[in-house]
Amino acid sequence: MAEGRCLCGALHYSVEGPYTSMLNCHCSMCRKHHGAAFATFVTAPLDQFKWVSGEANVGTYQSSENGSRAFCKVCGSVAPAAAPEHGIVFVPAGNLEGELGATPEAHIFAASKAPWHSITDQVPQFAEYPPPFSGTPVLQPQLEAQTPGVVRGSCLCGDVAFDMRGAPLRMFYCHCSRCRRGRSAAHGANVFYPLDAFSWVRGESQVADFKLPDSQHFAVAFCRRCGSDVPYISAERKLVVVPAGSLDDDPGMRSMAHIFVGSKSSWYPITDSAPQYDAYPPSR
Repeated sequence: MAEGRCLCGALHYSVEGPYTSMLNCHCSMCRKHHGAAFATFVTAPLDQFKWVSGEANVGTYQSSENGSRAFCKVCGSVAPAAAPEHGIVFVPAGNLEGELGATPEAHIFAASKAPWHSITDQVPQFAEYPPPFSGTPVLQPQLEAQTPGVVRGSCLCGDVAFDMRGAPLRMFYCHCSRCRRGRSAAHGANVFYPLDAFSWVRGESQVADFKLPDSQHFAVAFCRRCGSDVPYISAERKLVVVPAGSLDDDPGMRSMAHIFVGSKSSWYPITDSAPQYDAYPPSR
């Protein structure tokens, strides 16, 4: 039995293994919703899942004709999504606590992966759906050509859009428990820009902020309509923290390091060559 919680703790649930599958999904919709390089879901029979508390705080967004996205309306963490017609539930692994007794068995929609992320493990990759599943992928609208020196981003529903001018300051994959819960993923993928390089294009009023009460700096922001992670403005540090999964363009930077590796999930192995730090990197 594994328990899961959102970042703020409003959602609390349990799911009993063994799980029917554990998959890393690189589709653009999952990246947008989680703000991460990819999403990892475990699936289990629906009768093995139970809400402990907080179900009333779950918001939903109909992301396609046949699918919807669930999220915590308080902090934006991705919530479990039931598929009663199939008798299963999809649970974001980043919010589960403890040993799961499972590891990802495939990368799906690998053909849609982010240009700034490399798949370096030996787990099988599928361009779209893995067998025996099939279907027509839902594609994000095609954007106009990128303006040189400008990087664009948006949420899944499109209500919120923003851009940054110039080069980012740094980019990290963060494995701390807060990033894993906040992004509902194996790790956060955060790009930092100077505050004066950032602009809202539309939808600023649709953005909700959540700051952990016991944290000096950690906070997240998300679209109220679809729950997608969007940039959080840290005015006191004159920075904006951009979830890389929300980007529509390549930021021109790759992750400089894995940080807070001492807190990483047991089911995610680090297989690339980027430096690893147990906590903050030097000269952060």
